[in-house]
Amino acid sequence: MSKDLLKTLKILIVEDEKRLAQLLKDAISDSFFSVVIAKDGNEGLKKFKTFKPDIIITDIMMPFCDGLEMTQKIKETDELIPIIVLSAHSEKEKLLKAIDLGINKYFIKPFDPDELIEHIIKIAPKLNKQKQVTLKDGFIFDNNTMSLYKESILVTLTKREKEFLHLLIKNKNSIVASSTIKETLWNEEVNDERLRTFIKRLRLKTSKDLIENISSQGYLISILDI
Repeated sequence: MSKDLLKTLKILIVEDEKRLAQLLKDAISDSFFSVVIAKDGNEGLKKFKTFKPDIIITDIMMPFCDGLEMTQKIKETDELIPIIVLSAHSEKEKLLKAIDLGINKYFIKPFDPDELIEHIIKIAPKLNKQKQVTLKDGFIFDNNTMSLYKESILVTLTKREKEFLHLLIKNKNSIVASSTIKETLWNEEVNDERLRTFIKRLRLKTSKDLIENISSQGYLISILDI
């Protein structure tokens, strides 16, 4: 059953060694819904935002922005996303730091891709449970399709509104800072008034209680345990 769940997962590989990245992609692609490659941490951060992977597999040592810097920034936005680190024996100190940052698993190079897939099979059921979440006032959000439903009826949302809900849900029951929301949703300077107007319009489409405003801190969404 878990192998079937793999076909719903999107994987992001962040690896600066082009040949190794392609070999890994070729070895695991058939098992998953989609697998993409980023050549360094900077590109990894960009693809994390646009591709919205379910799992990230990353090297530690990379130019421009290494795996540790990237992991730290991603965990600030989405503390729940599983991150698997690929490490060389000589990188023990950096590997310990990666563990402190909350990585979910590490593999020492060279490693068997089948072992990597077996690990993902183990965590797939938990990831699947996170695909659909129940919110206040009878709303359900599907993380896989980025869709919001009210009593099985699709609520029409803009791309940015979907990304906003997805961001809050990834940080469920925790406050997401206004600055983080602005940086994630816009590629330009956005003032507080524009953010408030954006959220007001979303509340008109959904419910005034769906998104909570924590004064001077940010916003949060509550996930109901059903």
